[in-house]
Amino acid sequence: MDSFVNFIVNISNWIWGTPMLVILFGGGLILSFSLGFFQFKYFGYICKETFGKMLKKPEKGEGTVSPFQAATAALASTIGASNIVGVPVAIAFGGPGAVFWMWLTALIGSASKFSEIVLGIKYRQKNELGEFVGGPQYYLDKGLNMPWLGKFFAFFLMLEIVPSVATQTVSVVQTAATLNIPNWVSGAVVAILVGIVVYGGIQRIVQVSEKLVPFMAGLYLLGALVITIINIGELPSILVLIFKHAFTPMAAIGGFGGAAISQAISRGVARGTYSNEAGMGTAPIAHAAAVTDHPVRQAFWGIFEIIVDTLMVCSMTAMVILTTGLWKTVPASEAASMPARAFQSLLGYNLGGGIVTLSITLFVISTIIVIVFYGEKQAEYLFGTKFAQVMKFVYLVAIFLGAYGGIEFLYSFLDILLASIIIPNMIGLVLMRNQVKELKDDFFNNPAFYPKAKAK
Repeated sequence: MDSFVNFIVNISNWIWGTPMLVILFGGGLILSFSLGFFQFKYFGYICKETFGKMLKKPEKGEGTVSPFQAATAALASTIGASNIVGVPVAIAFGGPGAVFWMWLTALIGSASKFSEIVLGIKYRQKNELGEFVGGPQYYLDKGLNMPWLGKFFAFFLMLEIVPSVATQTVSVVQTAATLNIPNWVSGAVVAILVGIVVYGGIQRIVQVSEKLVPFMAGLYLLGALVITIINIGELPSILVLIFKHAFTPMAAIGGFGGAAISQAISRGVARGTYSNEAGMGTAPIAHAAAVTDHPVRQAFWGIFEIIVDTLMVCSMTAMVILTTGLWKTVPASEAASMPARAFQSLLGYNLGGGIVTLSITLFVISTIIVIVFYGEKQAEYLFGTKFAQVMKFVYLVAIFLGAYGGIEFLYSFLDILLASIIIPNMIGLVLMRNQVKELKDDFFNNPAFYPKAKAK
């Protein structure tokens, strides 16, 4: 069994090295070129249409939930524990320059997420319950006329959710263990909380996410901002390090072992790619239910998610790590503990540690709620709504077993299953990029949608 697990781990490590980075970053670059790097050209307008209209109800269009609710549901999936513990690991092995590549990759990847949501809205349909449903399984089927590829995506995403919820639960269990709460108790509590929400359907999920996501992100960002302000004198030199060592190697300093340019690029690109799920195909599953008058208008919220997830939450984690100097003193093997140490050193053991602990717990629970919904929708697409209810129960059992220590062997398959959904989705996005471009042009060339467009 050990040799088989090692074989799977080796395959996983290879796939998630250069091949997956090329697929995700390269695909995002192709889409950015095809769309005329619209994410830079219209950045201000996109922010106005999202941040400026978060609380505004859509005036017209079809859908089940509001655009903001759909965005917070997708954000609940993307903002996870890795936003806190993954960034310091990237800095520990790639140096401050990794942060620059994280930013660049997020901006390039926004073209992928935009394209996913545009196609998700274009090819969405109503299920037998009268709800709007969509995602890669639908646009690979109807848009590419490759039903088998849509089923391939749906099947592997449905399976991927099992080890995914189990691994997510471990973070909650480990946090609860510091308070001497038994694993099985915390696992049962998480499963019950998630069950109450997901059995309420998309309406209850978005009702929870639209309140939980702003609170949990705001709490963490506020704490990180306080720490950064306290160390504001370090910020100018830190920014110089980020931009300088994105293109030049960095020598060892203090406990930091040094980093080559290739390490800064690979670590930064990896963090920028994995933190916001751009290219994974999960976001359009949530966005397909949104009320909107045009696919492009809803797709702006995908860029909103990247701004919040990577450019705000991940960036503030980076500022905390860099301005406090912990990246130079804490060993790379303990990099994941840097945020907690930073918060505790300046806000006190209980308050600082409490903010990080609560943030991780909320991030994880919100992620589990949404990815269970994603898995349910894949089961519905493949086998109908009744089987979707069966899979929902399976996911809740996986949450409990993951906390109790019953399915560790499945963790080795997680990254391979993720690759199995990313590859068909990115193939579809690249092949259908002209459809996305047509809809993008239709929006920005029409004064009815884009006020600055010239009337024909």
